[in-house]
Amino acid sequence: MPKENASNNQAGNPSINKSGSEPPIQSQAQKKLEPEKLLFSWKALERPFQKRQKAFWVRIFAIAAIFGLIIYIAEGAMPVILLVAILFLFYILSTVEPPIIEYSITNKGVKIAGRLNDWQVLYRFWFSKRLGHDLIIFEATLIPGRLELVINSKDKDKLSQVLSKYIPQEESPSTNIDKASNWISEKILKSESS
Repeated sequence: MPKENASNNQAGNPSINKSGSEPPIQSQAQKKLEPEKLLFSWKALERPFQKRQKAFWVRIFAIAAIFGLIIYIAEGAMPVILLVAILFLFYILSTVEPPIIEYSITNKGVKIAGRLNDWQVLYRFWFSKRLGHDLIIFEATLIPGRLELVINSKDKDKLSQVLSKYIPQEESPSTNIDKASNWISEKILKSESS
């Protein structure tokens, strides 16, 4: 009788296999206990950066002044204050060169200047180019939804190989906001170079 009960218990319990031992199931707690291993590391600018010329700023401020006047007539002062704040932020980000920081990829996730982004919040990646810098873009479940890291162009293949073990490489389809921002940036950058 005891042998039948033991076989019934094994058949009713899916966590025990025929040999009587439990299968190696890795829980979240066990994964967190696993020591962190550095897979790849590089140093690059914190964000894409391109120094702008004086003609660019004259054009931007002229467009902003005309747009601000129209908004002021239609809505009042508050939207104009918002426009000035956004213009100031853009000016600061375009004139102050970003620092060089360290990026690293570990078995736990992607580290940016020592701050870890777990694999659970990243679900795909792809490569892009902006302002003359190569980028790797991660789509994430957290706000703002994307992480854009500046990379060295010679590291693309190695990064792709390492990251493909954890998340798929597939480019996200462009949204209407992406298309509009790309169109505006192309027109501004094109007029700056000519």
